[in-house]
Amino acid sequence: MGEVITDKDKEYEAAEQAAAAEGEQAVADRVNNRSLRPQSSAFEEFMRSGWADGDPDIAPLEAAKYTPARLEALGKAFPGERIVIPAGQPKVRSNDCDYMFRPDTSFAYYTGLGVDYEAGAVLVLNPLDPDSPQARAGATHTPELFVAPRADNSTTDFFRNAHYGEYWVGPRAGLKEMAAMTGIETHDIAQLADALGKDVGAEAGAVRVRVVRETDPEITAMVEDIRKANGFDDPDRNTADDDKLHEFAAEARMSKDAYEVGEMRKAVDATKAGFDRLLTALPAALDQPRSERVLEGAFNSVSRELGNAVGYDSIIASGPHAPILHWMRNTGVVRNGDLLLVDAGVEVDSLYTADITRTFPTNGKFTDFQKTLYQAVLDSQQAGFEAAKIGATYSDIHHACMRVIAERLHEWGLLPVSVEESLSPEGQHHRRWLACGVAHHLGLDVHDCAQARFEAYQGAPLREGMIFTIEPGLYFREDDLLIPPEYRGIGIRIEDDVLMTADGPEWISAGIPKEIDEVEAWMRDQAAKA
Repeated sequence: MGEVITDKDKEYEAAEQAAAAEGEQAVADRVNNRSLRPQSSAFEEFMRSGWADGDPDIAPLEAAKYTPARLEALGKAFPGERIVIPAGQPKVRSNDCDYMFRPDTSFAYYTGLGVDYEAGAVLVLNPLDPDSPQARAGATHTPELFVAPRADNSTTDFFRNAHYGEYWVGPRAGLKEMAAMTGIETHDIAQLADALGKDVGAEAGAVRVRVVRETDPEITAMVEDIRKANGFDDPDRNTADDDKLHEFAAEARMSKDAYEVGEMRKAVDATKAGFDRLLTALPAALDQPRSERVLEGAFNSVSRELGNAVGYDSIIASGPHAPILHWMRNTGVVRNGDLLLVDAGVEVDSLYTADITRTFPTNGKFTDFQKTLYQAVLDSQQAGFEAAKIGATYSDIHHACMRVIAERLHEWGLLPVSVEESLSPEGQHHRRWLACGVAHHLGLDVHDCAQARFEAYQGAPLREGMIFTIEPGLYFREDDLLIPPEYRGIGIRIEDDVLMTADGPEWISAGIPKEIDEVEAWMRDQAAKA
């Protein structure tokens, strides 16, 4: 049952809407202060005539073969409930300039839509009538996509609307195009509010609503208004319900289907090409100002040529910057003889990203001391790989990697305690030089499935189809007075992407060299292309 709406409520709501409209107009006026847009009817008539007709080329997405199974599993997890997954809105960089749009990860997973197809779109799973033929056949929901219609040259928005108008943004997919691409029934976004509110109520047989609430504040507010009007006015309960939806969507992505595995392989291949170009640029960049950024530009250019973008901000860390775990300024000088840590990955158009780290001797040859430290990290990574078996856990990978690191630190005389004491929960002294984790899920996000429960992530048995990184390291900061001077200012990380198969783990980034001799040969080959 909905709450009673009084005349006073209506007056208050109308006043709110008027104030909001006035505020929006004020913002629009400020934006338009710098331009003189023609407003005459003659201009409007002129702009609406004389354009060739044409539709964008649309073909079904490859992912559309796989999304029905994903949607079916989602619906079965929340029978009788309406599920709302927004794509999100562009994020403002400054004034009327936005960052490049990237849809919400859950939206991309359940629709198959990557790149920047549709800011503002919303995926809705509508519960079926239990007595309907589809429900009796086992279905639970009808997926529907809500998008803005095309603002093509038959509309005034064509040249008036800088967000959707095709004069401004080029041909874009509308209702029929989105339906053809995704295989999902598609409607005008103007119908969304009515669709979300239909049959909602707290009584038996009525519909409850859940939303991925962090993605689009306007859609979340719309859902909250519908809830409040229909007996769901406990914000804590609503938030908890929404968190369960987000949690389910994250955990659903832990095992990749064949399409996802293929996209991850593409991302790894593109990332290898990015490292190739970076190494080709390295000799000329040595000892030059801001040469970390020169190398960043070399890698990032490949990400745009072969993919959508980088999957995360690239870390290009030379010398004393390498032990800084999240060094992303990349303003330093790459000096001859230092070690260079590069953590970078290409995100392909489907939004799947690789995540690879390599550490290079900037002059092409490791010193004996550098080899000793590097080999310790390489051995640690291999121990983690060997621990990654069907039925094992992330904790098994973690402990295997950490044991090797603790043993080497003890061998070098850096640990103030025994290996076993350091590895104990009460010790952990080795973590001074490896404070971060050594494995994480990977896929549509570089740290994928982050909303999953601990027991479904760290504590869950590894199973076929999981893709994750293994990335131990050693980080000896320049200001660390507990280590000899020769260690200070050295950071080493080796990170690769792993697919868990029925036969065990597979290095899907095996084509990117990491053995000492292979790295030196790779650097020679790329330098010869400069």
